[in-house]
Amino acid sequence: MTTLDERPLGLDDSARAALFGDAHTANTFADTPVTDEQLAQVWELARWAPTGANLQPMRVLFVRTPEAKARLVPLLNDTNRDRAASAPVTAVLAVDDRFHDAIPTVAPFMAGMQPVLEENTEMRESMGSYSSAMQAGYFILAVRALGLAAGPMGGFDRAAVDAEFFAGTDWRSHLVVNIGYPGPDAFRPRLPRLDVEDVVRFV
Repeated sequence: MTTLDERPLGLDDSARAALFGDAHTANTFADTPVTDEQLAQVWELARWAPTGANLQPMRVLFVRTPEAKARLVPLLNDTNRDRAASAPVTAVLAVDDRFHDAIPTVAPFMAGMQPVLEENTEMRESMGSYSSAMQAGYFILAVRALGLAAGPMGGFDRAAVDAEFFAGTDWRSHLVVNIGYPGPDAFRPRLPRLDVEDVVRFV
């Protein structure tokens, strides 16, 4: 087992750039396929990042067949349909409303929390929404870490997507992410970011 003092001190400049500084949201995608093995690797990376009490409420549906894409694309906002249609894979990120059922596996030290979350729907929804949003960020970084481009989109009919893909389950969609290799004119010019002095305080 690797100890804390044996771990690398940090990523080099090129890796940081690939994840953050040089990375852009992709709006078009090449025809190059993305394999199931690559998609499994995305989750293999993303699953290690922290969530509240390690409860890991996010679930992923990879939409990749033409038939499934034909079901999904009409449920996206008009401006997002061409983007999803061009991507070899579109991931629907969801929250599992029954994530607390996995507590014995993922957080056995918190066994007493399972009945609490079963009864307290408001607490369960709050914890699920918060941690799944964190996981969505990790997911996008994992896509980039594997040399793929990500195109996250919030513009879609959540109720319709849930009815189409998650009927009879406890999953609820919260973000759609196109995945693939960049196509022509995939990236828009970088928009400004807020500076440290505008958003950071030290005490």
